[in-house]
Amino acid sequence: MALSAEQSSRLAGLLTRHEEQVTQRWTEAIAGSMRGRLSQAELRRQVQDLHRGMIVASEQGVIDLDSEQASELRAVLSELSRGRARQGFSATETAVSVFALKDVLLDLMEDQSDGGALRDYVAFAALVDQMGLFTFESYVRTRESLIADQAEQLLELSTPVVKLWEGVVAVPLVGTLDSARAQVVMERLLQTLVDTGSPYAIIDITGVPAVDTQVAQHILKTVVAARLMGADCIISGIRPQIAQTIVALGIEFGDIATKASLADALRHVLRLSGVETGRRQHRREA
Repeated sequence: MALSAEQSSRLAGLLTRHEEQVTQRWTEAIAGSMRGRLSQAELRRQVQDLHRGMIVASEQGVIDLDSEQASELRAVLSELSRGRARQGFSATETAVSVFALKDVLLDLMEDQSDGGALRDYVAFAALVDQMGLFTFESYVRTRESLIADQAEQLLELSTPVVKLWEGVVAVPLVGTLDSARAQVVMERLLQTLVDTGSPYAIIDITGVPAVDTQVAQHILKTVVAARLMGADCIISGIRPQIAQTIVALGIEFGDIATKASLADALRHVLRLSGVETGRRQHRREA
């Protein structure tokens, strides 16, 4: 619902004449829902920004939140939503900060008993509702963006590539290996192979609870990609249960070396590299 030019002018005059009163009452109304998680000074600054944005918009004439005249007001609302989302406030708490203005306007207009004042208040309240919904939508978009960024960061943290030995890197996998995570594993492994020039890579699946056909395909694709980079891959962590599952599913690892543990895989790679292992040296001494 858009305000008429006259209503827009009256709203600007109302907010301007009672600037201090509006700011004070609006801040107090919001403070009750914040439960002390924002300082009074910060709340007042936010209210003043919103108050100023509404005055600027209403002074432009006919106002609708989607109109060009309301661009500054939309920017203020978006900034409020982004800040609240990053600070951990809920969408309801953020929208209530805007809706609280309706009570403030009602207090200012309650002495005006004519029908025109009632129509004005209905129009003003509709505008505030628009602002609250816009704030809610902006908050949701910000939260979705934050969640996506956090999920990506967790995905990267859950797929580390570590250097075990000179020329030997390892990818210890923990949890379910889906398509998105498999892509991250492949990219990080290939980049590490390029950065370190390592000829051997160990993919450890000790922490993978189950291996099905899809997981096996992801692992095989990673091995093939590493081979194209000139690195040999060894798969470690083949527990008895996983071995039985692989056989039952008819999954073929071909000529890919597999070992029961990461330690066995590392010893295998060291033998290929011509490095004497502690176990072999101990046997010779005996």
